[in-house]
Parts: sequence; C-alpha cells; structure tokens
Amino acid sequence: MHKILWQFIPRPEEEEAFRKAYGPGGPWARLFGRSSGYLGTELLFDPEEGRYLTIDSWSSRGDFEGFNASFGKEYDELDRQLEGLTLREELLGNFDSEPHRNQGRHTLSCEQEG
Repeated sequence: MHKILWQFIPRPEEEEAFRKAYGPGGPWARLFGRSSGYLGTELLFDPEEGRYLTIDSWSSRGDFEGFNASFGKEYDELDRQLEGLTLREELLGNFDSEPHRNQGRHTLSCEQEG
C-alpha cells in the first residue's frame, strides 16, 4: 500500500471550504477516484495547532504514478483552483508499507520529496 501525507494550514475564513475540498467527498478525492488504484482519503485535524493532515491511500506506488501520468494536467488545474484556501501546505512524504523480513510485520518506509 502507498500513502501520501500532506500538512495544511487553511485560511481561517476558508476553513469550511477547505474541509469540503480536501475531505473524502471533495474534488481531490473525486479526481483521485478516477484511477482504479485509489483507495481513499482521510482528513485529520489538530485542534491545538490548527492544522490538517490528509492521507491519500493507493494500492501501490505504481498506481499513484499511473494516476499522475494520466491525470497530471487535471491535478495541476485543481491545485491552482484551490490554492487560495490555504496559508501553507507541505508534503510530508510518500510512504510504502512493506513486509518486515524477520517478523512478518509491516513497517513503513518513507521517501520525502524536497
């Protein structure tokens, strides 16, 4: 499984619109849902810091890369349309789960862009 984590600080006057846009039923999730490997989006809120995290889940890194190849133009367009909702956004990383070799458990490996 592949997960992508983003952190956001929404503009206070746009917080409701932000939640609708970045939540599980919003335009990002609908765009991602056009790809068969998309599993869902979670929107988490930290009330102490006033920040949000999104976790976008994909069947595999390859499925996400295939989405980018097929829908990159639409992704960029939606990003431009919604950029006024946030004060700050930061990609925290791309995470893959992979079996732990010795104990049969799952661990996460992280590749952070930057």
